[in-house]
Amino acid sequence: MATVTGNRLLEALPAEVMSRLQGALEPVRLALGQVIYEPDESLSHVYFPTTSIVSLLYTMENGTSAEMGIVGRDGIVGIAVFMGGDTTPNRAVVQSAGEAFRLESKIFRNEIRRVTELHRLLLLYTQALLTQMSQTAVCNRLHSVEQQLCRWLLLSHDRLESDELVMTQELIANMLGVRREGVSVAAHRLQEAGLIRYRRGRIKIVDRAGLERAVCECYQVVKRECDRLLDY
Repeated sequence: MATVTGNRLLEALPAEVMSRLQGALEPVRLALGQVIYEPDESLSHVYFPTTSIVSLLYTMENGTSAEMGIVGRDGIVGIAVFMGGDTTPNRAVVQSAGEAFRLESKIFRNEIRRVTELHRLLLLYTQALLTQMSQTAVCNRLHSVEQQLCRWLLLSHDRLESDELVMTQELIANMLGVRREGVSVAAHRLQEAGLIRYRRGRIKIVDRAGLERAVCECYQVVKRECDRLLDY
């Protein structure tokens, strides 16, 4: 039986809840680009990332897509199960490969009905995720690709234990909903400024403080709200 550590939401649950869930939480390895769920698909499981990051994407009819939010060790993928909808119009794709725990949706629903504290934690997480989604929409509309990339890198870094992200420019472009050429130019500028090092699909954050100075206000809006709500 795997020891359940690495996801802050799971670690915040009361001991009696974790005792019941221990045998039902299945450790899984999530691969880069793996689709966790598709639009309008019934969610059979929820996922609790530990060393992975999952992007929530909306894909248009012409195939273009844009990221609405990301989930890492701070939360849960499959919040629609908690909200009662069981499906969602977006897709979830692994942005950074790593580990996670998954749990059958029916078991998750039973615990929500049974445990008040779990319900409270999920409400707080949902509010934080909604803040991230709304601020992402504003950022994508009003700010430069370079600022969006800084925001994306910082949010991702907050949810990883490593300074290095394995990510192609094409995937970043899909996440931000911009052209690959724009990402290439923005990444080059950040590298020239000594903030990141990019090579063969790997981005290493060299100067986090510099990224925080270069980013728009959207990052701090999301971070402050997450720090306020997710104090677990």
